[in-house]
Amino acid sequence: MKRIELLAPAKNLATARAAIDSGADAVYMGGPSLGARAAATNSLEEVRQAADYAHLFGARLYLTLNTIVYEHELAEARSIAQAALDAGVDALIVQDTAYLRMGLVGAEFHASTQMYNATPEGVSFLGRAGFSRVVLERGLTKEQMEQICASTDAEIEVFVHGAICVCGSGRCYMSRSQGHRSGNRGECSQPCRQTYDLVDGGGRVVRRGAHLLSVRDMDMSAHVGDLLDMGVVSLKIEGRLKDEAYVRNITAHYNDLLNKALATRPHLCRASRGRINTDFTPSPAKTFTRNGGPYVFRGKRSGLATFDTPKAMGESLGRVKEVGRGWFRLDTKATLHAGDGVCFVADGGLVGTNINAVEPSGHIRPNRMDSIAMGVHVFRNYDKAFYDTLAATHTRRSLPLWLTIGGGSEGVVLTARDEEGNEVQAAINQHFDPATKADTALANIRTSLAKSGGSPFDVESVEVAFEEGVVPFVPNSLLNGLRREVLEQMEQLRRGIQPQKNIATEERGVAYPLRHLRGDHNVVNSLAREFYADHGVEHIDEGYDLLPDLSGVEVMRTPYCIRRELGQCLLRGGGSLREPLSLRHGDDEYRLRFDCKACVMYVVKV
Repeated sequence: MKRIELLAPAKNLATARAAIDSGADAVYMGGPSLGARAAATNSLEEVRQAADYAHLFGARLYLTLNTIVYEHELAEARSIAQAALDAGVDALIVQDTAYLRMGLVGAEFHASTQMYNATPEGVSFLGRAGFSRVVLERGLTKEQMEQICASTDAEIEVFVHGAICVCGSGRCYMSRSQGHRSGNRGECSQPCRQTYDLVDGGGRVVRRGAHLLSVRDMDMSAHVGDLLDMGVVSLKIEGRLKDEAYVRNITAHYNDLLNKALATRPHLCRASRGRINTDFTPSPAKTFTRNGGPYVFRGKRSGLATFDTPKAMGESLGRVKEVGRGWFRLDTKATLHAGDGVCFVADGGLVGTNINAVEPSGHIRPNRMDSIAMGVHVFRNYDKAFYDTLAATHTRRSLPLWLTIGGGSEGVVLTARDEEGNEVQAAINQHFDPATKADTALANIRTSLAKSGGSPFDVESVEVAFEEGVVPFVPNSLLNGLRREVLEQMEQLRRGIQPQKNIATEERGVAYPLRHLRGDHNVVNSLAREFYADHGVEHIDEGYDLLPDLSGVEVMRTPYCIRRELGQCLLRGGGSLREPLSLRHGDDEYRLRFDCKACVMYVVKV
């Protein structure tokens, strides 16, 4: 059966454990450095503990080393990568091909989305050049994904939820064009979430102070089955900077969706083991969300951006239908509570306040009434009751276990077996008198051994197989100790089993699809140059992150189009906007170029 993986993010060890408990088949997290989220780093000891916990359930842990590596960092990068592999990491997610030239032992490589994996030719090459898995670019349509899946034997991983880089991943230099912070070095300043003036060719300001490049989040909840049917093996949740509540909620949500999809696809199964026991109902709208959708999966369209704000607005509650002195009412029956946070757009920006009280009459009393007026669309960006439930929840992942106790008057042996056939034993070698009430003793043995306490196991059954049918009298204290010993042994055994790796072989003779790499490929070290040269690349320009000035450079390419978003698509009549269009933010100016045949927008630093 083909194994399918739900992959969750983790900014730290506690979040990694929460993700596994909530249903993740794998977790990805950063190490000490060189990850694309510089604010989400972890020590190698924390990485080891996370891998150890994942392996208990047959889940996997991936380390994100997905930044470019400068020449002077190559030795450090190799040291971190090898130490992580030695600590139990199952695969390395990398952007820089230098890692394939470091001679790492036991390395499974995943091609990060930062490599801008967007074409069948490119993905097919990576699958033959040493990458066992390729993480696709987020800005792809269903048809594009299907073509890529059909082009390669490499595993395909796609994002299903979370923030979207409006630019093709790994090809964005907008942050670098405004300063020294680079998105390819884990330090993106998020210029796509800034406000810009849109200026036409005549100098007219078409839109002023709007978040013109800020797109909504991704939510592929409705398309899990579609992804499985095209051959995707890993469904990835974005969010290594998100809090534990977000990770638990979104992971539990997709765990439910994935289980439902697999129920009608008997040729597929989950990649890890264990039952997920949650005592809350997951809801993506309750934690960080920019009210997203499938982005361009169903085709390129308008309605992808949020011009008013780049922030999370949360779930829609309705519109204000009545306003009084210190209170308002909504046109829906949405239930609010004191302590909830609400927000709405007013005067071109996002306004927020807390709820102090909700009266039986339906009057909602906020902390302040500023800008609350008839018709205002209200959202809840903090649901106190939901967060209180998450804080008190006892989500648990458990493994079934079958126990057999045997032996007799001269000692007893307890055997534990898991669903994969792993067995451990513990024994007590001493004389036991026969029980005077055999039935009572048997019931007591089963009751004592069926307890699993704080372990990750659920005892499914206790089989009794004493010699000659004689039931020995074993005190509860000894039974409890015997049970604890086999549970501890089984946990230790399972933690030590590392899932099988899928290490791809590099075919040195396979040619890269291009002979000339421009600066946007961002080759910045000798090992990466060696890799591409070995695969037929004849000329490599200096990587853009090495350039002191990016004037005249295409700092962004995106399937998102401002013209289309404004109803001014050139393929549909063009509208009234006079070319060329520019974006301005302070002293920074960018020229927009539209490739309508490819349906791509380019942003060029002026």
